[in-house]
Amino acid sequence: MSDGELQFVEWLRQRQWSSAAVQLGIGDDMAVVACGSGSFLVSSDMLLDGVHFDTSVNPLEAVGRKAIACSLSDCAAMAVEPVAVVVSVALPTSMPIEDAKRLYCGMAAVADEFHLAVAGGDTTCWDHPLAIDVAITATLYPGIEPVRRDGARIGDALYVTGPLGGSLLGRHLSFTPRVREARQIAAAMGQDLHAMIDISDGLSLDLHRICAASKVGACLHEGELERVVSDEAVQAAERDGRSPLDHALSDGEDFELLLAAEGDASRSEVTLHRIGTITESGLQLVGRDGGSRVLKPAGFTHF
Repeated sequence: MSDGELQFVEWLRQRQWSSAAVQLGIGDDMAVVACGSGSFLVSSDMLLDGVHFDTSVNPLEAVGRKAIACSLSDCAAMAVEPVAVVVSVALPTSMPIEDAKRLYCGMAAVADEFHLAVAGGDTTCWDHPLAIDVAITATLYPGIEPVRRDGARIGDALYVTGPLGGSLLGRHLSFTPRVREARQIAAAMGQDLHAMIDISDGLSLDLHRICAASKVGACLHEGELERVVSDEAVQAAERDGRSPLDHALSDGEDFELLLAAEGDASRSEVTLHRIGTITESGLQLVGRDGGSRVLKPAGFTHF
């Protein structure tokens, strides 16, 4: 894994403009901004043709859906209620207007599914591949505070909401953002839910982000992880020779939730799969034989 992106984000975080209005800035899935007597949350995601999707093979409706769903997943990561998006697109000059409409139809379909308003944006053209930028706003659910990355505590159990790995076989376009599940988990677990993130860049890398923010470590258990290896991860392993477990740890774009919590997870109506424990320091993977090895964070980074 290249450290360039992580180092650059940390450089930005240390140099962000101070403002009393920013209650939570760079370093989490969304920023929290004071407004009047309350606050709102905001984040943005940019998706690029050839990086996050491929218009030569992916339907434009699916591309549009993914652009909005990624931002909805940010809301799920913090257990907050999506409100509205503004969408800016840089369309290739060669793209027919009917194709642009197909792109927006995909956006509208998932926005409607989650009662999300598409409030505006900007449209431009250029002699380059398609680029989409989505900015989303959210508000708090009654009685639920935003769940941050930096609250994990030693002894917390680690859970995920669903199968991992092999997303590039199609699930990276068709995933369902866990907005509803996040609200149910947060309501059921209350103060015992200490940290959460959506798995966008890979389980090991996103777990590293929780640990770094919380100043803790983590231990994953191979036996438990194998129960959440997806069928697609097995298929991907058959194609490239990597193990299904490696795919589950590092493929990314699963958009399931990873959370650290105290106590029994059965309080939530959402099925949660335990995969490990928060420890004092380091990342470890315990094998079926009881031996442990250092787990290096791996996944998708832009740099």
